[in-house]
Order: sequence, then structure tokens, then C-alpha cells
Amino acid sequence: MQHREELHELLERAGLTVVEDVRPGSLFPPEAGWRIARGIAAPDGTVREGLDAEWWRRLAGADGKFLVAVLGHRIGGNDSWWTRVRYAGRGVPGLTGDPGFVALSLDGQVLLAEVPGEGGPRVTALDRLPERLEEAAAAAGRETEFERAEVWAAVPGRRAWPLHWAEGIGSNPAATDELLIRLLDVEEGFLHGCDRPAVLDAAVAHPDPRVRSSPADTFRPKLTSDQWVRLVRAEPSPSRRLLWAEHACAWGVELPEGLYDDLLAGPSRAQAAELPGLPAHHLPSLAADVDPRVRATVCARWEDLAAPLRARLLADTDDTVRTAALLAHHTGVPMPREVFAAVPAPRRALEQCRLSPELEGELVRDGDAKVRRALAANPALSAHSVAVLAEDPNDDIRSAVALRPDLDEEQRAAVRYDFDPTSMSRTLPWVEDLHGDADAMRRLAVSSHPLIRRSVARARHLPPDVVERLARDEDRAVRLFLAESCDDAPAEMLLEVWRWWDGSFTHPDRPRSHPNFPRTGLLRYAGDPSGRMRRLALDDPESTPADVARLARDPEAEVRRRAAEDTRLSPADAVRLLNDPAAHVRGTAIRNPRLPARVLAGLLHDRDTACEAVANPAIPAPVLHRILAAAAGAMAARR
Repeated sequence: MQHREELHELLERAGLTVVEDVRPGSLFPPEAGWRIARGIAAPDGTVREGLDAEWWRRLAGADGKFLVAVLGHRIGGNDSWWTRVRYAGRGVPGLTGDPGFVALSLDGQVLLAEVPGEGGPRVTALDRLPERLEEAAAAAGRETEFERAEVWAAVPGRRAWPLHWAEGIGSNPAATDELLIRLLDVEEGFLHGCDRPAVLDAAVAHPDPRVRSSPADTFRPKLTSDQWVRLVRAEPSPSRRLLWAEHACAWGVELPEGLYDDLLAGPSRAQAAELPGLPAHHLPSLAADVDPRVRATVCARWEDLAAPLRARLLADTDDTVRTAALLAHHTGVPMPREVFAAVPAPRRALEQCRLSPELEGELVRDGDAKVRRALAANPALSAHSVAVLAEDPNDDIRSAVALRPDLDEEQRAAVRYDFDPTSMSRTLPWVEDLHGDADAMRRLAVSSHPLIRRSVARARHLPPDVVERLARDEDRAVRLFLAESCDDAPAEMLLEVWRWWDGSFTHPDRPRSHPNFPRTGLLRYAGDPSGRMRRLALDDPESTPADVARLARDPEAEVRRRAAEDTRLSPADAVRLLNDPAAHVRGTAIRNPRLPARVLAGLLHDRDTACEAVANPAIPAPVLHRILAAAAGAMAARR
């Protein structure tokens, strides 16, 4: 807010009346104006010595209004947004000098700008802006091979943006493994999405703990089991070594037995004892450990303990150990009332222990809803008690009962449960455990409960009859989950889901990247009323560069963005899309390998575009190495 007020004060001092701050939309963007003002992809003959009153009159028009952005004012009405102003004077507004500005007429025809430069202010004045930009794009697109080689020979050579280059170069698909391994010493953020084995090998062996942790501490780690194990073994910090071991186990990695030995011998023995997959031969020594936390942890492996060890833990001198043993013991042996009354953590007993018939009968009718709610999830509850809770007056208790795995579908349908179809859904663990059971999937696919059908749809593979049923499910979340998770999802349903779903955080490329998604016959959607369907036309192998050129001029930004990523895009259209009103279209065009080298080199040296430009795969490998060297040197000098 303060920045916006400062901007408004500056404009008022320049003789301008602020009308409104204009949010980004369908207008020519300030970002493109700044780029032209700096001479990047700019029409010839735009630089002036100064701006006279005649240019300002042409800019403001009859009503004196125009759009302006001021350099450095990035919050509010800023140099990324336009501010609509009115100028009632007859001369030149007081905008010249620092900090720099770019102004646009309301009809988009006139652009005026002044930006600081190494040799003094650079002044730009353009009329017939759209027409002249088209001419400039066409001219840039006629770049020769000799001109490209000349441009790349001079890069980096100009003002560097080392931080932006370091942040973006790791996303360049043309970067070699050798370059990315060098990049590890400068910037490690790219590792969150990296799947190159050689680079990940180098990362997990890197001396910098930040580098080692980056590929592991991410949403979907791409480390192999062997890399996980090497990461754990190479970590000098005992606490972090255990942390990575826990992460590895969470991602299904089987740790070698010798690694368990090392972890249990360290200072985090109590936490290491909790690791899944711990070999059973360690349990006797852990059950006799001097640390009560370790002995309590062993109780979670009750079924793997011999009777003498169980008896010793039940008689342990530590209250925490005895409680853990007692709760584990009563998962199989009914817990009497007097034991329940003495348990210090009754909620755990309610949720997981087998209770005596008398105690269970009392608790399912307990006046405290929290007691009944905990019981509703207890897997050891008798059928009679489940039936009682299925008629509980509380919606949430009945809803918990409705999701129990021990109900048949007739019993489940009789429960009056509460379910919000718009709420976020998580796969039910007990359904997930049955994903490989075809008969169970057939039974559960016709469940009356949408969450159970949604959980079935998350299976990687399903019988054809189950797929056919779920593909017609009335709950569209079922169809969505089938599209995201099941490799057997049918093409027709995938196309239907595409009409309303464009990918999630967990499945960003589905349904379009699904192996069964249709790839032919999509060109018929080139003229579809829905922009989402028009986007598909360029996926058709029969589509042509002419189709790309047509969709690059589509009224919907998402369609233009799809054209902007196409490698058949003409160089001229790639340059033209740098001026698109939508930021994500401009960003995609910046990364298109069809951009002329002279334009791309300019984008590399512009603060606002350097990070995206360095990810363009058209940059030759030797140039990428020089850019990285320049970035590394500049960043090292700052430290």
C-alpha cells in the first residue's frame, strides 16, 4: 500500500492525475514495454533524443488519458501493472529522468519510454505500435545462421544476472549432465525436479548438506533405492542420517541390514528403533534396552515378540513402557473394565484395543460423543456394537461407521452417513490394500459410498468391467481419480475429463499425458467453441505449422500458450508472443527454441526475463557453460 501511495505521489508531482490502477488483463503488458524501451526485440528507429509536446499529445489523445508504469514501483500500481492517468497540461509531463517510465496510449498505438542506460537515458517513441511490432517480429525471424553464430559468440559479454541465470539454467533441457553437476556448486534448487541419474549420483555425494538434501526433501523424490541408501550412509550428522532413513522408508525403500546396525548404534537409537522393516533379530536387545523409549517402541512389534519378552514388557518398571505393552497386548486379548479404567491414555484403547463384551456394551452407549467417535474406528469392535453406532444420533459417528471395512455393501447402504462430495478425498488405506484383489475391486466398485468408489479408482490397474463401471460413475471425482491413477482408463472418458480438468498438484500432467489419451482425430477440435478443446488440436500428428500459427492468435490465453510451446512455431510468431497480455504465454514463448538468437540473447540480459530465457534449449552447450561460469564467478564475488 505504501509503495502505491509513493507512486501516486510521484505521478501527481509530474502533473498527472491518477484515475485507477489497472490489473493485468488483455492490454499490451508493461513488461513488453520495458523490453522494447531497453532495445530488446524493438522496431528500428524508435530511439529519440527526447520527447516533445507533440508526442505527449499523440499519447494522451483528446481526453488526456493514457497508461503509465514507473520503474522500481513493483507493488500496487507498479512497473508490472499499468496506472491510468490524465494529463491536462499542454507541455511535457515531469516524468523525465530517474527512475524511468513507459507509457502507452489507451488505443495501444503509441508507446513512449525513458529508461536509464550505461550511456545515459534511452528514450523511445513509437506510433503504430502493433503494426511496427509485427514488422519487427518478421524481420527478427529472418535471422541467418551466420547472424546466430555471431550472436552466440558474444554471449554472455554484457550485463549479467548471475542469480537469475543460476536459478534457471538447471531447467534447460539441453543442459548436459556435466553442466548440471557443475551447477551443484552454485545453485541446487533445480534438483527438486531433476531425474538424471548421473546428476543425482553427484548430488547425494556432494559435500554441501544443502545439495545432498535437495533431491530427497521434495514432494516426489526421484532417487533410486541405491541412491537413498548412499545418501543415508554418506550423511555425517546422526540426526540427519536418521531423517533420510525415515524418508527412504516412507518411499518404500528397503534398507540393508547393515545400515540398521549403524543407525541403532548411533545417538538416535530410540528413533531408529521405530523404522519399519527393522530386522526381527534386533528386537530382543531393544526390549532389554536401558532407554525406556526404546523398550516402548518395541511394543509396536508385539506380534514379532516371543512370550517371555512380552511378559517382561508388561511388567516393566517404566509406566510408559507398561502402557504401550498393555495396549499392544489387548489388541488380541479382551481388555476388562478395571484395566481400561487404569489406562492413562483411554483414547488409544478405544481406537485399537479389543474390549470385553461388558465394557464394549457400556462404551457404545456412553454419553460422551468423543468416546463413541473413537470406538467407531476400532477394528476389533463386535458386529453388534457396530450396528449400534450405525444408528448413533451424531452424523460424524455414523459417517465413520459407514467407512468400516467389515461392513458388507448392504449394511453400508443402510447407514445414514454424511458426505460432502466437494471435500478433499484421501484414499482409504484398507481399500488401497485390496487394489490387487480383482474380486474385492468388483465388490467395492458398486459401493453406495462415493469415497470407497473413489478409493477403488486410485488403483493402478483394474479389471475391464470395473473400469467400464467407474468410467460411467455419477460422481465425477471417481472419473477424475480413474483418469489420474488407473492406467486402464478408457480414451473416451479421459477426453471427457479433459473438458473440465487440467491437472492437479499431485498429477500435473493428467489426463492429457495418460497413455490411453487419444492422439489422433484431435484436429477436429481446432474450431471448437471451448478453448480447452482447441488446445488439443496441435497434439494431432496431422496438425501443421499453419495450425500452430492460427492458434498462436487465438482469443484465449491457454490456447496461445499451447501454441507458444510448439516447436513448429515460426520465429516471427515466437517474437510476437513475447508481447502477449498473459504472463504465462510470454514465459512459454521465451523458452521456445524457435526464438531468434539476437532476441533470445537480449532476453538473457534483461532482469525480468533472464531466468526463463536461460532455460531455452536453443542456447548452444558451450554458451551455457560460459553463462554458468559467469554466474558462478559473479555469485562467488558477492559472498
